[in-house]
Amino acid sequence: MIVPYIYALLGVMIVSLVSLVGVFALSFKEEFIRKYIFLLVSLAVGALLGDAFIHLIPEAFESFNDSLTPSLLIIGGIIFFFVLENFLHWHHHGEDTEEQDIHPVGRLALFSDGVHNFIDGVIIGISFLASVPLGIATTLAVILHEIPQEIGDFAVLLHAGYTRKRALWLNFLSAFSAVLGTLVAFLLGGAGESFTNWILPLAAGGFIYIAMTDLIPELHKTKKFSYSFLQLLSIILGIILMVGLVFIE
Repeated sequence: MIVPYIYALLGVMIVSLVSLVGVFALSFKEEFIRKYIFLLVSLAVGALLGDAFIHLIPEAFESFNDSLTPSLLIIGGIIFFFVLENFLHWHHHGEDTEEQDIHPVGRLALFSDGVHNFIDGVIIGISFLASVPLGIATTLAVILHEIPQEIGDFAVLLHAGYTRKRALWLNFLSAFSAVLGTLVAFLLGGAGESFTNWILPLAAGGFIYIAMTDLIPELHKTKKFSYSFLQLLSIILGIILMVGLVFIE
């Protein structure tokens, strides 16, 4: 029956459009955004760590009969993103002057968010194949989950040096990988859930790596007590948002 496939594609398209939440930033002056970007980067830290430890990792442990496999996959995700960032730094020095102004963390964030959105797409596809009501419920949960995540991702891209318009466009392209994930779910059918179980802990490792090695060190560059206090509040807010989603989902 073709109806679940149509609903799934519509749902994942809506999820992809959530990435355009950063469009609100286009109404502010560039200087204003750059001045207070540290708050959004702090929010991204809380959202990334909250997503990894509150959502992805518990779900990964529930998917396996042993604790060793997901633990190794999480560590594997951290190591993979370490190697990937080293490659990006190496490639970074061979680019033209304009591209060298972009910090590699921007591309790392795009890749990790793309993987996460791909997983979301697979989950949405699997849910709709099971039943339309389940698919709708899953899509709503993903949308609520994506709003704070996409705001944080947009902030990281701005922090990396992208212009507002380019950050918005690249964030949308990364989010569009969810559509690819749904198409893969259609092809995998019943095997899609098993595939997702192996990818989730890898994505969690990537989120932890970006938050701890790229974003938090950047926040330490701010020495003012008032700024540091606001950073802490923003990190806690990001975590609280992820905790709140547990009760909504």
